[in-house]
Amino acid sequence: MEHSQGRSVKDKTPVFGMVERNGKLNAKVVKDTTCETLTRETVKYVKDALVCTDEWWGYRSIKQLFQHEIVKHKSKEYVRNNVYTNTIEGFWSLLKRGIIGIYHFTSKQHLQRYVDEFVFRYNTRKQTECARFNLLLQNTEHRLTYKELIYG
Repeated sequence: MEHSQGRSVKDKTPVFGMVERNGKLNAKVVKDTTCETLTRETVKYVKDALVCTDEWWGYRSIKQLFQHEIVKHKSKEYVRNNVYTNTIEGFWSLLKRGIIGIYHFTSKQHLQRYVDEFVFRYNTRKQTECARFNLLLQNTEHRLTYKELIYG
C-alpha cells in the first residue's frame, strides 16, 4: 500500500506485541494504538518488569504502573545499556517478511490468525519440527471449517 509505513497510517490494522527477554512473545490485533488500549494490553501480560518501548505517545501512562524506559528512535537511539526494543522489532520483521513472502496479502478479518501462527513459530523456534508439530496437534481444540473461516 502506498504510504503504509509507520504506526499512524489510517489504512493499517494495528498489532500490539511484547516479548519477555529470553522468554515468551505475545502479539494481538488491537483496535488502535491509543494510550488506553496499549496500557490495558500491557497490564494483561506484565506483572512486574522493566518495560522498554520506543517514544510512541501511546506508551506514556505505562510509567505510572511499571518501571519504563524509552529508546528514542527518532534521535537514532536504538540501544542504551540494557534498554532496547530490538527483540520485538526482530519479530515484526519476521512477521512482515512472512506475510509478504509467503502469503502476499492478509485481510483484517484473518490477520489475528496470521499473527498467531508467527507467534507460535517464534515461541517454539528452539524446538524440533516434530516437537512443534506434536505441540500443535495437542493444542488443537476443534476443527475449523471453511464456512466458519470465511463467514464466522
